Amino acid sequence: MTTPAQGLHTHVLDTLGLEIAAGEHPPGQVLRTDELAQRFDVSRTVVREVIRVLESMHLVESRRRVGVTVRPTEAWNVYDPQVIRWRLAGADRPRQLRSLTVLRSAIEPVAASLAARHATPEQCAELTERALGMVATSRGQQLEGYLEHDIAFHRIVLNASGNEMFARLGDVVAEVLAGRTHHQVMFEDPDPAAVTLHVRLAEAVRAGDADEAERLTKEIAVGALHELDVLAP
Repeated sequence: MTTPAQGLHTHVLDTLGLEIAAGEHPPGQVLRTDELAQRFDVSRTVVREVIRVLESMHLVESRRRVGVTVRPTEAWNVYDPQVIRWRLAGADRPRQLRSLTVLRSAIEPVAASLAARHATPEQCAELTERALGMVATSRGQQLEGYLEHDIAFHRIVLNASGNEMFARLGDVVAEVLAGRTHHQVMFEDPDPAAVTLHVRLAEAVRAGDADEAERLTKEIAVGALHELDVLAP
């Protein structure tokens, strides 16, 4: 259960994070603790806690006699799921989605190839279950249900690769998929061809066919980029 203090912390953090990500506070701008406390009607303790979180994401830095300064974009931890979410909520969404989808297209085919070699029987079964869940929710505008299965599917592939660096990208992929859905950058009903590719990918991983798993994942990535070209040009 969220306490009132936690709710205030979340509100201030999300508001400032969204504003910084949108460029409303340009690099070099100094954020004053007292002014923020007055603006949000919260204690300076809450503001300091929020600043610490933003510092951990490298969005701001605190310096003596200067205060809290907004850092340039290239300093940000762009792999942080919350930073991704904030950036996808802004006007630069199409470029961000494309950048993240290109990242996925470079990594996920390799992860799928490795998953075909290393996935456990339990992971194969769960992958098939999630693929069938995607089929079941791909019609009738069940996008939230579809999203749940889609995120789980891709997490399993990354985890089954046996590469801990790939596995850590699960939250990044989850934010990309959620961002596409929540900002209406995907069709009302998922592309049937894409759904079928996920089913075939689950089969390839279960069969241990690394080359086919890699090829199918590349096709999924190409389809995702095409969808962006149509819906977020």
